[in-house]
Amino acid sequence: MLARLMFKPRLLEVFSGNYSRADLGNDIMAGLTVGMIALPLALALGIASVPAGAETPFPAPALGIFTAIIAGFLISVFGGSRVQIGGPTAAFIPIILLIIEKHGYAGLMMATVMAGVILVIMGLAKMGSLIKYIPWPVTSGFTTGIAVAIMATQSGDFLGIHTSEPAPREFAERLHWLGAHLGDINLPTLILALGCLTVIVFWPKLGLKRVPGSIVAMLGATALVAAFGWQESLGISTIGSKFGSAAIPSGLPAVTWPHIDWAMMRDLIGPATAIALLGAIESLLSAVVADGLTSDRHDSNTELVAQGLANIFCPFFGGLPATGAIARTSANVNNGGRSPVSGIVHSLTLLGIILLFAKWAAFVPMAAMSAVLVFVALRMGEWHEMKRLRLMPLSDAVVLLTTFALTVIFDLVIAVEVGMVLAAMLFIKRVSDTTEVSQVFESDVLESPEQLVSGKEIPEDVLVYRIFGPFLFGAAEKMEDAIERVEKLPKVLILRLHLVSAMDATALNALESVIERFQNHRGTVILSGLHRQPLDMLRKAGFVKIIGRQNLVAHFDDALIRAREILNEEL
Repeated sequence: MLARLMFKPRLLEVFSGNYSRADLGNDIMAGLTVGMIALPLALALGIASVPAGAETPFPAPALGIFTAIIAGFLISVFGGSRVQIGGPTAAFIPIILLIIEKHGYAGLMMATVMAGVILVIMGLAKMGSLIKYIPWPVTSGFTTGIAVAIMATQSGDFLGIHTSEPAPREFAERLHWLGAHLGDINLPTLILALGCLTVIVFWPKLGLKRVPGSIVAMLGATALVAAFGWQESLGISTIGSKFGSAAIPSGLPAVTWPHIDWAMMRDLIGPATAIALLGAIESLLSAVVADGLTSDRHDSNTELVAQGLANIFCPFFGGLPATGAIARTSANVNNGGRSPVSGIVHSLTLLGIILLFAKWAAFVPMAAMSAVLVFVALRMGEWHEMKRLRLMPLSDAVVLLTTFALTVIFDLVIAVEVGMVLAAMLFIKRVSDTTEVSQVFESDVLESPEQLVSGKEIPEDVLVYRIFGPFLFGAAEKMEDAIERVEKLPKVLILRLHLVSAMDATALNALESVIERFQNHRGTVILSGLHRQPLDMLRKAGFVKIIGRQNLVAHFDDALIRAREILNEEL
């Protein structure tokens, strides 16, 4: 059955007979640890993903927890990586906020399901390897832009600014809002947030890595606020005061069926595609990182199918978009996880927590949740690349800065679309720049014996040009320009194409224009050394009849012989 579905979950390897009790013990310990790490992240990501005042079927913190449980379980069961940990991630926050603001939670459900379907199709179509061709400046730009956007969205809770009107989502308006409410900063909240951030940053340096710093900061802040009544006396906001005492239900939700709106679905194609691309990039990048830590190799297509299934089913249970999480996956490996069992245990650990301790979530300070997300943003941003902008090629720097600025100022959908278009245009330019069209003289020695020009006489009224590199639409103009610079057209033009690996329709059109020009002046064009792909293209286009079969030759020697025949015929 699974073979017919064209994907092979790595969980099947656990049942192959090579899985020992020791492996099970290590996976259980790793899963328990990662579950504790995922708890504050899931809470914080759920809170950060819902705009103030938005109507959702469950409180915002619950959305994050449900996603971590359901998506984490499905990605581990069906995934193509042995150690991938799935769940909500910070990268989705800007696009989730955009969708909910425009289309409500129902729109987010539809967009997430659509993204899941796109991911499944990508996996079944074996497109997993194509993700690596997304240019680095684009991924670096929107990753750093997302980090800045996350910190901007957390500014209110981190500083303790609470107003009757919700803070604007747009970056420029958010900055104006912050400037207008600097006098409303709650100093105890700011101190608590800074304290939590300090604990998270420096806790690993104490050598106590088994217990994550985010858990220590969250539990410590919760204990202080509850014990001393700081919520009332100091005005420190908590999950309970913001979302109600039942912020996290003590069990998984019932199935919620989305309302299908075809008009809305049309509007959601762009955001859904952005979610799918972002999920594919982050999950496969996480899988690659895991491969390096475990000396394993993941199946990218199976992983995309698993990510798609998780995003299809999560919305039906009050979930958010999900993908593989690099930090949680690395923690899984570092704590001994070596099979998908650890990811399943991670999900069961989170389920156990909400079954047993859901009522205590109301006391968790919003400042602690904000500190967790600010730390995540600081770690995910590729700040070192910003320092290296002056050392990059100008084109790469432009793509990176453009994608970064669009992510921060507008939204991720626009940033990815424009960034990809810019990167594609620059790629085309670079490919065309590597293609050379140059005249060949008798002194040329850069050839194999049968193609060698040196020592061979080029007859009068014969012009020889060589094209080096892919002959694509970006380079076709070079050939036309080279011919245009010829003052007097010769009787014979030899185009040496043995260094051309590929040709496209635009190049074919340019070649046809050159041949027509020569034929109109009673001249002849000879093509020498065609490779398989260009030759097949000429045949399919009926080009052989236009130029004449006798004018397609294998080597330069043959081209010279054919040129002399043409000149002799003219006499």
